[in-house]
Amino acid sequence: MAERARLLAELSTLSRLLHGSWVERYSVCARPACDCHQGARHGPRHYLVINEAGHQKQKYVRHAQVKAAQQGLAEYGRLQEIVARITQINLSLMKEVDHDAR
Repeated sequence: MAERARLLAELSTLSRLLHGSWVERYSVCARPACDCHQGARHGPRHYLVINEAGHQKQKYVRHAQVKAAQQGLAEYGRLQEIVARITQINLSLMKEVDHDAR
């Protein structure tokens, strides 16, 4: 019970979480003489890929916001870990109650 309470309290600290995936892209420009046509591509450009109403959307992340976006993705990963652990704890508690009822 104490571990579950601690995990539930930790959930309130995940205020910047972002549910999505990270993409970095390199590109070639339209200038024919640019070095990017020889392999030195422009980038990386950063995108957060999210699901909106069943459709994938790519949201451009400015360079100044890269750390914040990656932190938000890390917080989402932690959320998933917490949910998985709370599920295990709750299942164990259900088994105990079920066993005590016999």
